[in-house]
Amino acid sequence: MKILICDPFDPSLPGKLARFGEVTDDPAQLAQADVALVRSKTVCTADWMAGAPNLKLIIRGGVGLDNVDRAAAKERGIEVRNTPEASSVAVAELAMALMIALPNQLIAGHNGMREGKFLKKELKRTELFQKTLGLWGVGRIGTEVARRAAAFGMTVLAYDPFVKSHECAKLVALDTLLAQADYISLHTPLTDDTRGMVNAASLAKMKKGVRIINTGRGKCIDEPALAAALASGHVAGYGTDVWYSDPPDPACPLLQAPNVIRLPHIGASTKENLLRIGVGVEALIGEFAGRKGR
Repeated sequence: MKILICDPFDPSLPGKLARFGEVTDDPAQLAQADVALVRSKTVCTADWMAGAPNLKLIIRGGVGLDNVDRAAAKERGIEVRNTPEASSVAVAELAMALMIALPNQLIAGHNGMREGKFLKKELKRTELFQKTLGLWGVGRIGTEVARRAAAFGMTVLAYDPFVKSHECAKLVALDTLLAQADYISLHTPLTDDTRGMVNAASLAKMKKGVRIINTGRGKCIDEPALAAALASGHVAGYGTDVWYSDPPDPACPLLQAPNVIRLPHIGASTKENLLRIGVGVEALIGEFAGRKGR
């Protein structure tokens, strides 16, 4: 079995996978690969798969599968798996970090100090305590965010059409969440229904002064609409780790919008999470090898 590592994983992973066959990170060997390991950088299109005639398994280290053309994979008989449990804590902690940083003016205060400005009177903070958090999507990551927000004394609401009950959040209708939430954190996959879900219409239903956190998918945002809401002050802040592309287009309006914390898609990149992803990948390849008698 030839295993091609397409994107960065924990450095220990090749050694752990060596018992299954040859492990390489040389993209020129795609045509010979039986298994391809990807994260978010590699986009597994139909054309990409056409260049891998021996490919039988794609493993996405992480949660979302929107960078894999699953219809094309099914047509070619390629199995697609992921490691959805691994990244929950890492991404939830980053969502909380953004939620803390925005109202506490951490970036503005830090940058001011670097520039020789002591902005003690200029920077005003607000607390998370007794504020309402709305989770738009409450799967594994959203649940971890809910647990952490409760520890801060927040009221936690959630909207998720696929969840009927929840231990950490009060499930409400979407319009209720938009109207009541002081903070909205996005935790949905990218689908036809969620693409551009934060748009002029949904933004208009939100509280004036709402802060939005996005560690989900960049394309769930209508960028011009959100940039306009930030410029007008209707949205008080936006903290994001995700974009339409990695890196974002230089013309992306959110790169110049006010009151935005911008991160380079590092949500799943903790040392601990890369190790957890590796454990998941090793288990999936072991399962695959066992079924194939390899």
